[in-house]
Amino acid sequence: MSRTNQEITHRAHSRDTFAKGAIKAAKFVVGKPAGLYDMRDVLGIK
Repeated sequence: MSRTNQEITHRAHSRDTFAKGAIKAAKFVVGKPAGLYDMRDVLGIK
């Protein structure tokens, strides 16, 4: 029996990108009505 593994990895070397995304999301939600938003809304990729 042959076994194969596929692995995809992602490594962030800095938290800077995550912090920028959080700030962008916070700015996006200001003034918006209560509701459910996701990062597609924030990034305008719906």
